Amino acid sequence: MRPGSSIPRYDAVIIGSGFGGSINALRLAQAGKSVLVLERGQRYQPGAFPRDVTDVNRLLWRIPDYPRSDGLYDVRFFSGIGAVVASGVGGGSLIYANIHIRPDEVVFEDPRWPRSINRDTLEPYYDKVAAVLGVGPVPPELQLAKRDAFRAAAIKTGHAVFDPDEAVSWDKSAGPGRQACQLCAQCEFGCQYGAKNTLDFTYLAEAERLGAVVRPSTLVSYVEPVASGYRVHYRDVRSGESGSVDGTRVVVSAGTFGTTEILLRSRDEYRTLPNLSPRLGHGYSGNGDFLGSIQNSRIPLDPWHGPDVTSVIRYFESPPQFTMAAPTFSREAMTVLASLGQSDAGPLRLLGPLLWRIMPSVLSFLLRKGILSEPLTLRAPNAGDASRLTFLFAIGRDNANGVIRLKRGRLDVDWDYRRENQALIAKMTAAMREIADVYGGTFATVPTWNLFQRIFTVHSLGGCHLADSPRDGVVSPEGEVHGYPGLFVADGSVIPTSIGFHPVMTIAAVSERIAEAVVASYS
Repeated sequence: MRPGSSIPRYDAVIIGSGFGGSINALRLAQAGKSVLVLERGQRYQPGAFPRDVTDVNRLLWRIPDYPRSDGLYDVRFFSGIGAVVASGVGGGSLIYANIHIRPDEVVFEDPRWPRSINRDTLEPYYDKVAAVLGVGPVPPELQLAKRDAFRAAAIKTGHAVFDPDEAVSWDKSAGPGRQACQLCAQCEFGCQYGAKNTLDFTYLAEAERLGAVVRPSTLVSYVEPVASGYRVHYRDVRSGESGSVDGTRVVVSAGTFGTTEILLRSRDEYRTLPNLSPRLGHGYSGNGDFLGSIQNSRIPLDPWHGPDVTSVIRYFESPPQFTMAAPTFSREAMTVLASLGQSDAGPLRLLGPLLWRIMPSVLSFLLRKGILSEPLTLRAPNAGDASRLTFLFAIGRDNANGVIRLKRGRLDVDWDYRRENQALIAKMTAAMREIADVYGGTFATVPTWNLFQRIFTVHSLGGCHLADSPRDGVVSPEGEVHGYPGLFVADGSVIPTSIGFHPVMTIAAVSERIAEAVVASYS
């Protein structure tokens, strides 16, 4: 705290505790800086992740009809796209599938990437991330029917397949209160066993050991310049009380939506950062996420045995490029999902635009009534044995042309995704049908696509692009906001294109690179 001031000051204030925030917290703490991390969500211990889907307050973040809900999943229904992000200490690492892939060099040949960033220049930062998170592939000696089936389908259809590295402790506990992987396919629900090497156990835990302070349930509203740094304004999620803190350096790492919203409000609502680039909010990507399912496979898949994802098929021979995985979940979840069957939506498609606008309320109603917690008793189209169900998840190089805006005070995304990415969608769908034919099952795309013609993404990128000038993006190649020295951004929002692979390894590597620049900026 400065003499004569009631506002505390830190060497660095970090907004968000996902990959960008946790990585910067550790590297700054290692440099001997005083660090405060502000996180809107709760801290979760193994065994404390929500499992009762009717408990909306603990499950979802700020859902309609539940204004005080502060749960794990933030589900968004924007004009042009749907998205899911995490809320909690550790950010997206709490609910991701643990997949860490170093993408092909061709991804960085897109001219939207700064010339100083490519696969070669990122390689040492990939190495840093891999070392801290202890990544490695699923042990090959494990007997996993779903892995065998997916790999066999890839080989039969003539495509390369590989087992990616995962941030998981496979065969032994990684620390007190943690267990080895139980192969229960609950990775994306929050691991109750502590087997995932999530950020709260790795980067953030070490930063806290070195003195960094993590403050959960703290929602940042805007940032303003002050003498020798920036002031971060926030509100306590539980009490509603407002406060502020000063940082000699501020790193905004609230995720693609959180970071972009904070900067949009700082520029356009509070007018504290009026000179932010006009490109703020532009270039949003859903990383081509596209979901389908195979019901009634010819062979049992034992889908709930193993991690959520075991293998990835590469479709990078020619544009539009993408990869594909086959995620599955716990026995309870797969049983419910299998009972829902598959449908082409039929006449309901005419009501799609209207239904999309009210989906947040519909979702909270379905959860509250327990409709999504038990298998359906009525026979749905193509419903079948849960042991013969798998999902197919394609991740592609979309055109990254969405725009994140504030509309009537609320965040929104404008994007005619279907029209602009028609060739990618068609190629992904054809590949999924080909895999389904090998499985001998029935195929359908995800209901949100059938009914609403909108994708749902878990890999939001862009909005605060890395760029050599403010004409092309919001931050420099080192993550410093153009026109605002000492203000940095480090998270998925800085990624200037879709990637076509699971993106977290690249987000983390870029964040390591930015953290290096933040530390150097003090000298």
